Amino acid sequence: MKSSKILVIVTHPDIHKSVISKRWLQELQENSDLVTIHQLHVRYPDGKIDVAAEQKLLLEHDTIILQFPLYWFSTPPLLKQWQDEVLTHGFAYGRGTEKLAGKRIGAAVSAGIKEVDYRQSGRYHYTLEELLRPLRVTIEYISAEYLPVFACYGIESGISEEELDTNAAHYLQYIRDLTPASCDIAD
Repeated sequence: MKSSKILVIVTHPDIHKSVISKRWLQELQENSDLVTIHQLHVRYPDGKIDVAAEQKLLLEHDTIILQFPLYWFSTPPLLKQWQDEVLTHGFAYGRGTEKLAGKRIGAAVSAGIKEVDYRQSGRYHYTLEELLRPLRVTIEYISAEYLPVFACYGIESGISEEELDTNAAHYLQYIRDLTPASCDIAD
């Protein structure tokens, strides 16, 4: 049976030193009725992924959010390893075996660099959406729906407690907006 909860796969190699990812995680933990939190680095400190358990977890949820800091303009290594090992032929893709088809998958990304640098006219000449294109193509390849990215920029420049709280509240609202409405109708 599918859950109406959202699965948030948190990938951060040192969450305790994080600013935004740690705050997002705290916000999610305070609202655990909305989500199932799954921390890859906590579950797999040795990098040995239990593929069957991960696939089962994916099947139990309709919406999946990949929460991670941008690493060298990409996902952290453990999240890429997770994709390689879990999203396999015969499970995530292949004729008649697209078990994640129709699921909604998105990303919540923290970026150390300011948003203005993620523009064609900016320092790096690419938007965050362009840099995340391989993730989007992967999600679409497995016949899932790609959700809008939630992002927090400029962490390296510093962020006040007020800005951190505001961003965490916006992240929670992003999650709430993904929660499907339900209605029980008594006969």
